[in-house]
Amino acid sequence: MNDALKSETRRLEQSWDRHDERWLQDYLVGSVEDPRLNVQSVLTRHFLIEAATGLRWAGLMEAELRFAICLTWLVKQIELGAGPEDFAAIRHALARGADNAEGTPLPVYLTPTRAGLPADLPGLRVPDYLEPLLGWLAEQPNPGLARAPGTGAFAALWRRQLASRPTDRLRVLEAACGSANDFRAMVDCGLADWLDYRGFDLCAKNVANARRLFPEARFEIANVFAIPAEDRAHDFVFTHDLLEHLSPEGRRQALRELCRVTRRALSIGCFNMHEEAASIIRPVENYHWNTLSVAEVRAEIEAHGLRVQVINIAAFLEAAFGCTDTHNRKAYTLRGYRDP
Repeated sequence: MNDALKSETRRLEQSWDRHDERWLQDYLVGSVEDPRLNVQSVLTRHFLIEAATGLRWAGLMEAELRFAICLTWLVKQIELGAGPEDFAAIRHALARGADNAEGTPLPVYLTPTRAGLPADLPGLRVPDYLEPLLGWLAEQPNPGLARAPGTGAFAALWRRQLASRPTDRLRVLEAACGSANDFRAMVDCGLADWLDYRGFDLCAKNVANARRLFPEARFEIANVFAIPAEDRAHDFVFTHDLLEHLSPEGRRQALRELCRVTRRALSIGCFNMHEEAASIIRPVENYHWNTLSVAEVRAEIEAHGLRVQVINIAAFLEAAFGCTDTHNRKAYTLRGYRDP
């Protein structure tokens, strides 16, 4: 590792070390970042479920994405100041099949989703998670979704589907795992049992949190600029919200390392990308807050021999569900596949 990358590593360590462990444990697992309903987290789980099991549950996956966008909309209403009366009005409107709640338009996907619940899929039933959730929100003076009824509906459904134990588990590496942010949802839905999982993070406090929460899992302090693993050591590698915070040289080195240790496929979730030809580089104190070019990052992954699929999250949700109100129109997931 050259001096510039060593210096960047020290700055990144300093930027995280200033936070206390409790704040880090709750960071990026609430509001629209809750991995139970964050679409990029859901897509990563689906990506691994298909790879690990060799089975496809297209209907259940579509239903979970509907769940994710509906609950994300409700989270945004809470953050905009909605209270019990507002949620009572939404509940009443959905019960009547209306497209607005006392004059407030409802998103085009919400009413048909409610009308279709409970939903029968091959071998399982998706419960009506919206009715009990809205009933609960209509009674709460300070509403929130952290422990609300209905929010664990899909974790329970997946646990039943993934109840058997595989003979050979998929070797999975998560870079910049935080305080086991996404791993929590993988445990809840039973996916973790299908994985030979290893997570690493540069921040020692994050790793301490992850180990405390999941002492049976493997978490370690490591640097994405020099991943301690052999070439192609992991079947699947994934990371979320990492590349935007690195310098251009750091990003290229991180991608080089992520691709190097990937045997089958790589999934990278980005929160701030655009379709322009070049990235916009914005240093912020000890790290970066860049707007990445889809074309640049795609080319950098392809340079390491992987075929790349680009998922524009906003466009994907609009095409699939008519969802035009996604909370982040700059979110993209890039998947790189290595040919056999």
